[in-house]
Amino acid sequence: MYGGDKIDSRCLIAVKMATSASSTLSKAVKQQYMELPQGEKVQAMYVWIDGTGEGLRCKTRTLDSEPKSIEDLPEWNFDGSSTYQSEGSNSDMYLIPAAMFRDPFRKDPNKLVLCEVLKYNRKPAETNLRKTCNKVMEMVENQCPWFGMEQEYTILGTDGHPFGWPSNGFPGPQGPYYCGVGADKAYGRDVVEAHYRACLYAGVQICGTNAEVMPAQWEFQVGPCEGINMGDHLWAARFILHRVCEDFGVVASFDPKPIPGNWNGAGCHTNFSTKEMREDGGLKFIEESIEKLSKRHNYHIRAYDPKGGLDNARRLTGHHETSNIHEFSAGVANRGASIRIPRTVGQDKKGYFEDRRPSANCDPYAVTEALIRTCLLSEEGDEPADYKN
Repeated sequence: MYGGDKIDSRCLIAVKMATSASSTLSKAVKQQYMELPQGEKVQAMYVWIDGTGEGLRCKTRTLDSEPKSIEDLPEWNFDGSSTYQSEGSNSDMYLIPAAMFRDPFRKDPNKLVLCEVLKYNRKPAETNLRKTCNKVMEMVENQCPWFGMEQEYTILGTDGHPFGWPSNGFPGPQGPYYCGVGADKAYGRDVVEAHYRACLYAGVQICGTNAEVMPAQWEFQVGPCEGINMGDHLWAARFILHRVCEDFGVVASFDPKPIPGNWNGAGCHTNFSTKEMREDGGLKFIEESIEKLSKRHNYHIRAYDPKGGLDNARRLTGHHETSNIHEFSAGVANRGASIRIPRTVGQDKKGYFEDRRPSANCDPYAVTEALIRTCLLSEEGDEPADYKN
């Protein structure tokens, strides 16, 4: 105690919080090296999705000059046997540059390079869902499909305990935390602010952020993005979040139900519109799409989390602002429905709709592709059509 005052319990929580050892290394020492000139050389960090369909991997190479487009970036390779993507006897996998962003950690002229993964035979790896998503997006590009995804996540200590929660117990019940302000309501805002600015620097189409209903849970929104850009920008934003959390010594979890019990889960609500939906009278096309979605609920549930619906089953219980995973529903301003039509859209008779079913750990390529297949290509049944080249 200092001056006879009691130590604030929140200070004790901060001291006990499990953070990574690397976060305690001197950032000032690192900075003196980061300020060294790098000449004409450029560091390009290649980023890809591993065999889990959720994890991200990265490694860096030196380029002789600053790349101005994807075409300036060379293909690369990696050991797939160490990323759950191949056997050790035939482990080489190819990295194919797909989208390029400014690097907010090393800064200009360095780059982040989001890659597709191909197997030894040049066919897409099982978790490379970008390939077919891009093909489907090209089929409907004249309809200008726009997406906006609301990525919820939870900040954890390295021990898996939610950031800022008492070490032996729980914080107060949900209520004051959503869009909250104050040390007793907002847990981890430093991470959120750093991530937001890093995304803006990188060129990611981040459009907002807010504290969520469960303490230590946050959300950022990406969009509107057209076509394949939605998946590219959300994966880039996720990678940047993981790197920011690494610097702070904490962990970003996209688990759809990180804490069991009477706590909100984490989703990735997906907003969708086409050129027709955004024009006068567009509500007609929104309602037509919702009717198609109502007949293909099982297909979408399987596409909306990496485990074919098993992860979402923990979240979509019909409670905590979710629909029931076994039922399809739609309504205006109804956060307990599968599909929500915003009230302003109902009034203006045009705009977009929100699919509230995707889980926080969904693959945005799978989600956006599924919406296109059902709403614009009018597919039916539980299996996707096979579009040949």
